[in-house]
Amino acid sequence: MLALGASGVAPGAAEADVTGGVPAPDSGPVGVSAPNSAPVGGTPPAPATTPVVKPAAVRPAVTRRPPGPPVARVFAVPTSSIAGFMPRIRLRIDETGTSSVRARVVFISLRTHHTALRTDLGNVPTGREMGVHWPRHAALAAGTYLVALHAYDARHVSLLRRAHTSGRATLTVSRPVAKTPKPVPAPAVPTPTPGVGGGIFPVRGAHTFGGPDARFGAARAGHTHQGQDVLAAEGTPIVAPYAGTVTSVSYQAGGAGYYVVEQGVDGHTYFFAHCRPGTLAVTDGASLPAGGSVCQVGHTGDATTPHLHLEMWVGGWRVAGSHPIDPLPYLLAWDHV
Repeated sequence: MLALGASGVAPGAAEADVTGGVPAPDSGPVGVSAPNSAPVGGTPPAPATTPVVKPAAVRPAVTRRPPGPPVARVFAVPTSSIAGFMPRIRLRIDETGTSSVRARVVFISLRTHHTALRTDLGNVPTGREMGVHWPRHAALAAGTYLVALHAYDARHVSLLRRAHTSGRATLTVSRPVAKTPKPVPAPAVPTPTPGVGGGIFPVRGAHTFGGPDARFGAARAGHTHQGQDVLAAEGTPIVAPYAGTVTSVSYQAGGAGYYVVEQGVDGHTYFFAHCRPGTLAVTDGASLPAGGSVCQVGHTGDATTPHLHLEMWVGGWRVAGSHPIDPLPYLLAWDHV
């Protein structure tokens, strides 16, 4: 028989409730719910939630691009020129975020590899095509030159040189062909004799016809060349090829400089441009004989070297229905006498 202790419970057995019930394992005090359990007779509580906090949107940092290096978008240099006369050079330098750059043009002899001429252009506006204006006494001797454009901005960033925007070109300068002047009866300007076809060559001194850029129809910024250039020394007399009437004498700062327009008796209208200041020998409405004095060779307006820019028009000068023609065949015919 099993022996009972003093309390009437077998030793080692779980103690029963005084009412005889069996205790619930791991139960807590009466009337208190266990964790994560519903209270007696109540509704289960909603599970606890942690509010989700969205991170604030982060804007990417704005990085401003620094100004790029200067680039020579246009560097137009003729392939040939005449000794004693500076070539016509046009250029345009681009750079984002910069309104101007410092620039210069350098001529390096390919024979000696020394600098023959250096011209400082000062502050050059970016994004605009312009012609180079040479110093008054600038000149190049006969030879072959490397023509280089140099530019740098306020940050001292220099010109970016690429295959098609190198800012470099080669120029060949030739000696002028000297012509034996005709004997004249007096030291004054002689009265010229009519040439082949009845015309008189308008430049009364040593001259050349320049290179391809001096021809009728040569490309210019926004237009084509409407005349023929005759290069000669400053002050060389210019005369009328035919008798006629002067229809205009005026000045154009950004183009022709001092100019004269003559309606010739041969039916052509003649336009003489870049006259030397103070040498206009005619006025509006004046009559001109063949070989009559017009002005002297100069480089006013946008000219960079002394020369006569001669235009010949049919139907009047720049009027409705008129048009220019190439003067070179006429000039060559008049020049051979």
